[in-house]
Amino acid sequence: MAIATHGLTKRFGDVAAVDGVDLDVPAGSVYGFLGPNGSGKTTTIRMLLGLIEPSAGTWELLGRRMPAQSLQALAEVGALIEGPAFYPWLSGRDNLARLDAAGPDGQRATRAGRIEAALGRVGLTAAATKKYRAYSLGMRQRLGLAAALLRPRHLLVLDEPTNGMDPQGTREIRNLVAELAHEGTTVFLSSHLLAEVEQICTHVGVMSEGHLLTQGTLTDLRAAGGRRLRVEVDDPAAAGPVLGRLGLGDIVTDGDVVTAKLDGQPPEVCNRDLVHAGIGVRALSVERPSLEDLFVSLTGEGFDVAR
Repeated sequence: MAIATHGLTKRFGDVAAVDGVDLDVPAGSVYGFLGPNGSGKTTTIRMLLGLIEPSAGTWELLGRRMPAQSLQALAEVGALIEGPAFYPWLSGRDNLARLDAAGPDGQRATRAGRIEAALGRVGLTAAATKKYRAYSLGMRQRLGLAAALLRPRHLLVLDEPTNGMDPQGTREIRNLVAELAHEGTTVFLSSHLLAEVEQICTHVGVMSEGHLLTQGTLTDLRAAGGRRLRVEVDDPAAAGPVLGRLGLGDIVTDGDVVTAKLDGQPPEVCNRDLVHAGIGVRALSVERPSLEDLFVSLTGEGFDVAR
Protein backbone atom coordinates (compact mmCIF):
# COMPACT_ATOMS: atom_id res chain seq x y z
CA MET A 1 0.00 0.00 0.00
CA ALA A 2 1.19 3.52 -0.76
CA ILE A 3 -0.81 4.81 2.24
CA ALA A 4 -2.18 2.70 5.08
CA THR A 5 -3.74 4.05 8.27
CA HIS A 6 -5.16 2.20 11.25
CA GLY A 7 -7.53 4.02 13.59
CA LEU A 8 -6.08 7.41 12.68
CA THR A 9 -7.68 9.98 14.98
CA LYS A 10 -7.28 13.68 15.69
CA ARG A 11 -9.07 15.42 18.52
CA PHE A 12 -9.22 19.13 19.23
CA GLY A 13 -10.43 19.25 22.78
CA ASP A 14 -13.60 17.19 22.94
CA VAL A 15 -14.14 17.32 19.17
CA ALA A 16 -12.92 14.45 16.99
CA ALA A 17 -12.07 16.09 13.66
CA VAL A 18 -10.90 12.69 12.38
CA ASP A 19 -12.20 9.58 14.11
CA GLY A 20 -10.70 6.11 13.58
CA VAL A 21 -9.91 6.35 9.87
CA ASP A 22 -8.53 3.24 8.11
CA LEU A 23 -7.22 4.24 4.69
CA ASP A 24 -5.95 1.73 2.12
CA VAL A 25 -4.42 3.46 -0.90
CA PRO A 26 -2.96 0.93 -3.37
CA ALA A 27 0.38 1.68 -4.99
CA GLY A 28 -0.06 3.04 -8.51
CA SER A 29 -3.63 4.20 -7.93
CA VAL A 30 -5.21 7.63 -8.33
CA TYR A 31 -7.20 7.88 -5.11
CA GLY A 32 -9.89 10.54 -4.87
CA PHE A 33 -10.34 11.70 -1.27
CA LEU A 34 -13.79 13.28 -1.04
CA GLY A 35 -15.96 14.89 1.57
CA PRO A 36 -17.90 18.05 2.43
CA ASN A 37 -16.10 21.05 3.87
CA GLY A 38 -15.21 20.28 7.48
CA SER A 39 -15.33 16.52 7.01
CA GLY A 40 -11.72 16.01 8.11
CA LYS A 41 -9.96 15.62 4.76
CA THR A 42 -7.27 18.27 5.21
CA THR A 43 -6.69 17.30 8.84
CA THR A 44 -6.14 13.70 7.68
CA ILE A 45 -3.69 14.84 5.01
CA ARG A 46 -1.76 16.97 7.48
CA MET A 47 -1.42 13.96 9.80
CA LEU A 48 -0.24 11.75 6.94
CA LEU A 49 2.57 14.19 6.17
CA GLY A 50 3.57 14.69 9.80
CA LEU A 51 2.45 18.32 9.89
CA ILE A 52 0.27 17.66 12.92
CA GLU A 53 0.42 14.80 15.43
CA PRO A 54 -2.44 12.29 15.60
CA SER A 55 -4.26 11.78 18.88
CA ALA A 56 -4.37 8.05 18.21
CA GLY A 57 -3.72 5.49 15.50
CA THR A 58 -0.82 4.46 13.27
CA TRP A 59 0.05 5.04 9.64
CA GLU A 60 2.51 4.10 6.92
CA LEU A 61 3.67 5.87 3.77
CA LEU A 62 5.19 3.77 0.98
CA GLY A 63 5.53 0.85 3.38
CA ARG A 64 7.46 2.85 5.99
CA ARG A 65 6.21 3.41 9.52
CA MET A 66 5.48 7.02 10.37
CA PRO A 67 6.80 9.07 12.04
CA ALA A 68 9.71 6.74 12.89
CA GLN A 69 10.79 6.46 9.26
CA SER A 70 9.60 9.86 8.11
CA LEU A 71 12.99 10.97 6.69
CA GLN A 72 13.09 8.01 4.30
CA ALA A 73 9.39 8.11 3.44
CA LEU A 74 8.92 11.84 2.90
CA ALA A 75 11.93 12.03 0.58
CA GLU A 76 9.78 10.10 -1.92
CA VAL A 77 6.60 12.14 -1.33
CA GLY A 78 5.59 15.35 -3.10
CA ALA A 79 2.78 17.44 -1.64
CA LEU A 80 0.62 20.47 -2.35
CA ILE A 81 -1.42 21.33 0.75
CA GLU A 82 -3.77 24.29 1.34
CA GLY A 83 -2.03 26.52 -1.20
CA PRO A 84 1.73 26.96 -1.60
CA ALA A 85 3.87 29.57 0.14
CA PHE A 86 6.80 31.19 -1.69
CA TYR A 87 8.92 34.34 -1.48
CA PRO A 88 6.84 37.07 -3.15
CA TRP A 89 9.86 39.10 -4.34
CA LEU A 90 11.48 36.16 -6.17
CA SER A 91 10.54 34.80 -9.57
CA GLY A 92 8.92 31.42 -9.97
CA ARG A 93 12.18 29.91 -11.18
CA ASP A 94 14.21 31.42 -8.32
CA ASN A 95 11.70 30.21 -5.75
CA LEU A 96 12.09 26.64 -7.04
CA ALA A 97 15.88 26.99 -6.93
CA ARG A 98 15.78 28.10 -3.28
CA LEU A 99 13.42 25.27 -2.40
CA ASP A 100 15.50 22.64 -4.16
CA ALA A 101 18.70 23.89 -2.51
CA ALA A 102 17.12 23.20 0.89
CA GLY A 103 16.63 19.54 -0.01
CA PRO A 104 18.32 16.73 1.92
CA ASP A 105 20.91 16.25 -0.83
CA GLY A 106 22.34 19.04 -2.97
CA GLN A 107 22.06 17.65 -6.52
CA ARG A 108 23.30 21.02 -7.83
CA ALA A 109 24.47 19.54 -11.12
CA THR A 110 20.93 18.58 -12.16
CA ARG A 111 19.05 21.45 -10.48
CA ALA A 112 18.60 23.74 -13.49
CA GLY A 113 17.38 20.91 -15.69
CA ARG A 114 14.95 19.62 -13.10
CA ILE A 115 13.54 23.09 -12.50
CA GLU A 116 12.94 23.69 -16.20
CA ALA A 117 11.34 20.28 -16.55
CA ALA A 118 9.00 20.94 -13.59
CA LEU A 119 8.04 24.38 -14.92
CA GLY A 120 7.30 22.88 -18.31
CA ARG A 121 5.11 20.12 -16.92
CA VAL A 122 2.84 22.61 -15.17
CA GLY A 123 2.79 25.17 -18.00
CA LEU A 124 4.81 27.91 -16.30
CA THR A 125 7.82 28.17 -18.61
CA ALA A 126 6.67 31.50 -20.06
CA ALA A 127 6.05 32.95 -16.57
CA ALA A 128 9.21 31.57 -14.95
CA THR A 129 10.89 34.98 -14.62
CA LYS A 130 7.81 36.77 -13.31
CA LYS A 131 7.76 37.70 -9.62
CA TYR A 132 5.65 35.38 -7.50
CA ARG A 133 3.61 38.30 -6.12
CA ALA A 134 2.36 38.93 -9.67
CA TYR A 135 1.11 35.35 -10.07
CA SER A 136 -2.60 34.66 -10.18
CA LEU A 137 -4.10 32.09 -7.79
CA GLY A 138 -4.04 29.47 -10.52
CA MET A 139 -0.38 30.21 -11.35
CA ARG A 140 0.52 29.89 -7.67
CA GLN A 141 -1.12 26.48 -7.58
CA ARG A 142 0.88 25.50 -10.66
CA LEU A 143 4.12 26.61 -9.02
CA GLY A 144 3.27 24.60 -5.91
CA LEU A 145 2.73 21.55 -8.09
CA ALA A 146 6.04 22.22 -9.86
CA ALA A 147 7.74 22.25 -6.45
CA ALA A 148 6.25 18.84 -5.69
CA LEU A 149 7.67 17.53 -8.97
CA LEU A 150 11.25 18.77 -8.58
CA ARG A 151 12.45 15.34 -7.49
CA PRO A 152 11.26 11.88 -8.57
CA ARG A 153 8.25 11.00 -6.40
CA HIS A 154 6.57 7.68 -5.70
CA LEU A 155 3.63 9.39 -4.01
CA LEU A 156 1.96 12.75 -4.65
CA VAL A 157 -0.48 14.16 -2.10
CA LEU A 158 -2.54 16.97 -3.62
CA ASP A 159 -5.11 19.02 -1.71
CA GLU A 160 -7.37 20.89 -4.18
CA PRO A 161 -4.63 21.17 -6.85
CA THR A 162 -6.89 22.98 -9.37
CA ASN A 163 -8.03 25.68 -6.94
CA GLY A 164 -8.28 29.00 -8.79
CA MET A 165 -7.66 27.51 -12.24
CA ASP A 166 -9.73 28.12 -15.33
CA PRO A 167 -11.21 25.15 -17.26
CA GLN A 168 -8.13 24.92 -19.49
CA GLY A 169 -5.81 24.79 -16.48
CA THR A 170 -8.01 22.21 -14.79
CA ARG A 171 -7.87 20.03 -17.89
CA GLU A 172 -4.08 20.35 -18.06
CA ILE A 173 -3.67 19.30 -14.43
CA ARG A 174 -6.03 16.37 -15.01
CA ASN A 175 -3.88 15.25 -17.94
CA LEU A 176 -0.72 15.68 -15.85
CA VAL A 177 -2.14 13.52 -13.06
CA ALA A 178 -2.99 10.84 -15.64
CA GLU A 179 0.58 10.99 -17.01
CA LEU A 180 2.10 10.69 -13.54
CA ALA A 181 -0.11 7.70 -12.74
CA HIS A 182 0.87 6.07 -16.04
CA GLU A 183 4.52 6.51 -15.01
CA GLY A 184 3.83 4.62 -11.77
CA THR A 185 3.34 7.47 -9.29
CA THR A 186 0.55 7.02 -6.73
CA VAL A 187 -1.62 10.14 -6.55
CA PHE A 188 -3.73 10.91 -3.47
CA LEU A 189 -6.07 13.68 -4.57
CA SER A 190 -8.48 15.75 -2.50
CA SER A 191 -10.90 17.73 -4.67
CA HIS A 192 -14.41 19.17 -4.70
CA LEU A 193 -14.68 18.80 -8.51
CA LEU A 194 -16.51 15.49 -8.65
CA ALA A 195 -16.64 15.40 -12.45
CA GLU A 196 -12.85 15.74 -12.60
CA VAL A 197 -12.35 13.07 -9.95
CA GLU A 198 -14.66 10.74 -11.83
CA GLN A 199 -12.56 11.09 -14.99
CA ILE A 200 -9.13 10.38 -13.49
CA CYS A 201 -9.49 8.41 -10.26
CA THR A 202 -9.26 4.63 -9.98
CA HIS A 203 -10.19 4.57 -6.28
CA VAL A 204 -12.33 6.77 -4.05
CA GLY A 205 -12.73 7.35 -0.33
CA VAL A 206 -15.59 9.42 1.11
CA MET A 207 -15.31 11.29 4.42
CA SER A 208 -18.11 12.81 6.47
CA GLU A 209 -17.97 14.28 9.99
CA GLY A 210 -14.51 12.80 10.59
CA HIS A 211 -15.45 9.26 9.55
CA LEU A 212 -14.46 7.34 6.42
CA LEU A 213 -17.83 6.21 5.11
CA THR A 214 -16.58 4.04 2.28
CA GLN A 215 -13.58 3.39 0.05
CA GLY A 216 -12.75 1.15 -2.88
CA THR A 217 -12.44 1.15 -6.62
CA LEU A 218 -14.73 3.54 -8.45
CA THR A 219 -16.14 0.58 -10.39
CA ASP A 220 -17.04 -1.33 -7.22
CA LEU A 221 -18.61 1.71 -5.57
CA ARG A 222 -20.77 2.35 -8.61
CA ALA A 223 -21.86 -1.28 -8.66
CA ALA A 224 -22.78 -1.08 -4.98
CA GLY A 225 -24.86 1.99 -5.76
CA GLY A 226 -27.03 -0.12 -8.06
CA ARG A 227 -28.29 0.42 -11.58
CA ARG A 228 -31.57 2.18 -12.26
CA LEU A 229 -34.07 1.49 -15.00
CA ARG A 230 -35.49 4.53 -16.79
CA VAL A 231 -38.55 4.04 -19.00
CA GLU A 232 -40.67 6.54 -20.87
CA VAL A 233 -44.18 5.14 -21.19
CA ASP A 234 -47.69 6.15 -22.27
CA ASP A 235 -49.26 5.01 -18.97
CA PRO A 236 -46.92 5.72 -16.04
CA ALA A 237 -49.63 4.99 -13.45
CA ALA A 238 -49.88 1.41 -14.72
CA ALA A 239 -46.14 0.97 -15.27
CA GLY A 240 -45.22 1.42 -11.59
CA PRO A 241 -47.20 -1.61 -10.33
CA VAL A 242 -45.81 -3.80 -13.15
CA LEU A 243 -42.26 -2.96 -12.16
CA GLY A 244 -43.14 -3.48 -8.50
CA ARG A 245 -44.38 -7.01 -9.21
CA LEU A 246 -41.01 -7.73 -10.82
CA GLY A 247 -39.30 -6.86 -7.54
CA LEU A 248 -37.92 -3.47 -8.54
CA GLY A 249 -37.59 -0.99 -5.71
CA ASP A 250 -37.50 2.78 -5.21
CA ILE A 251 -39.99 3.40 -8.03
CA VAL A 252 -40.32 7.09 -8.92
CA THR A 253 -42.74 8.59 -11.44
CA ASP A 254 -42.07 11.99 -13.00
CA GLY A 255 -44.49 12.85 -15.78
CA ASP A 256 -44.32 10.05 -18.34
CA VAL A 257 -40.93 8.81 -17.05
CA VAL A 258 -40.69 6.02 -14.47
CA THR A 259 -37.40 5.10 -12.81
CA ALA A 260 -36.68 2.20 -10.48
CA LYS A 261 -33.75 0.35 -8.94
CA LEU A 262 -33.15 -2.79 -10.99
CA ASP A 263 -31.94 -4.98 -8.10
CA GLY A 264 -30.53 -7.55 -10.53
CA GLN A 265 -33.62 -7.79 -12.76
CA PRO A 266 -32.69 -7.87 -16.50
CA PRO A 267 -34.01 -4.74 -18.26
CA GLU A 268 -35.30 -6.81 -21.19
CA VAL A 269 -37.62 -8.67 -18.79
CA CYS A 270 -38.97 -5.33 -17.54
CA ASN A 271 -39.59 -4.23 -21.12
CA ARG A 272 -41.34 -7.50 -21.97
CA ASP A 273 -43.70 -7.35 -18.99
CA LEU A 274 -44.55 -3.70 -19.60
CA VAL A 275 -45.47 -4.47 -23.22
CA HIS A 276 -47.44 -7.60 -22.23
CA ALA A 277 -49.39 -5.41 -19.80
CA GLY A 278 -50.45 -3.21 -22.73
CA ILE A 279 -48.16 -0.32 -21.80
CA GLY A 280 -46.47 1.50 -24.66
CA VAL A 281 -42.71 1.89 -24.07
CA ARG A 282 -41.28 4.88 -25.92
CA ALA A 283 -37.75 4.65 -24.49
CA LEU A 284 -35.83 2.44 -22.09
CA SER A 285 -32.33 2.87 -20.66
CA VAL A 286 -30.22 1.69 -17.74
CA GLU A 287 -28.45 4.37 -15.72
CA ARG A 288 -25.43 3.88 -13.46
CA PRO A 289 -25.07 6.25 -10.51
CA SER A 290 -22.61 9.08 -11.04
CA LEU A 291 -19.98 9.90 -8.45
CA GLU A 292 -22.15 12.81 -7.35
CA ASP A 293 -25.11 10.45 -6.88
CA LEU A 294 -22.95 8.15 -4.76
CA PHE A 295 -21.63 11.06 -2.73
CA VAL A 296 -25.09 12.42 -1.96
CA SER A 297 -26.44 8.96 -1.11
CA LEU A 298 -23.58 8.42 1.37
CA THR A 299 -23.46 11.84 3.01
CA GLY A 300 -27.06 12.93 2.53
CA GLU A 301 -25.94 16.36 1.37
CA GLY A 302 -24.33 18.37 -1.39
CA PHE A 303 -20.58 18.77 -1.59
CA ASP A 304 -19.83 22.27 -0.31
CA VAL A 305 -21.26 22.04 3.17
CA ALA A 306 -19.70 24.10 5.95
CA ARG A 307 -19.77 22.72 9.46
